[in-house]
Parts: sequence; C-alpha cells; structure tokens
Amino acid sequence: MLISTKGRYALRVMIDLAEHQTDGYIPLKEVAQRQDISEKYLETIIRLLVKANILSGLRGKGGGYKLTKSPDQYTVGAILRLTEDSLAPVSCLGPGAAVCARAAECRTLHMWQGLDKVINEYLDNVTIADLMKSGAAGDNYVI
Repeated sequence: MLISTKGRYALRVMIDLAEHQTDGYIPLKEVAQRQDISEKYLETIIRLLVKANILSGLRGKGGGYKLTKSPDQYTVGAILRLTEDSLAPVSCLGPGAAVCARAAECRTLHMWQGLDKVINEYLDNVTIADLMKSGAAGDNYVI
C-alpha cells in the first residue's frame, strides 16, 4: 500500500480547513498558498470531497470551502478511501477483487487479511482533530 499524493494532499486540505473553520468559507486560493500546493491540483481533490459531502462549497464573493462536520467526525481512513483505489496491502484484498484461485491453499492470505484489518482499524481511529494536535497522531499503535 502506497498512499498517493492525492491522499496526502486531501488530508492536508482537511487539516487546513479544520484549523480555519471559525473563518467561515475559505477560498481555495488561500488553502493552496498555505499548503504550497497547486490550486489546479487541489480543485480535483476538493471536487471529490464536496461530492462525498465532506466539504461544502460556496461560489462567488465570500465563497470557498468548509467542513460539513467537526474535525473529530472525520477519520483518516474515510478520507483515504475516497482518494485511493485501495488501502489493501495486496491486490487480492482490494475492493472488487475476484476471489483468487489459490485462496484455499494460500499460506499467506490470513497474514495479509490481518495486516489489512490492522491498517483499516488504525486509520479509522485517527481523526482530523487528532492530526491537528502537533505530534499526537501515530503515537497510539501496538505491535
């Protein structure tokens, strides 16, 4: 599993909007400048987030984007599932994957399923609010 630039930038946008949520609608240009990300590229990401009702947008003067819920209601897992084709560690566990012909005798399947479960549980327990706290996310894992 490799998180794409789109996934990483989506998280940065969410954190930025969360940190400025009291400012109302935030113009995309401001987010792009603060995050040093191309405004054109952010448009693609914002479109995904608006379509999923994670952000709301307002056109015109005073317009921009804002979160539809509080930062503690968004999980990293939910955001990354919107931007990534899959969070699965191997292709046979990805969404819509056909059942592997070797699944019955695959000696590694249970390990991959376990890793997939750990990845998803971890990402579903880290929120945008957690990421807003400097150094807070990533400290709560157990091996």
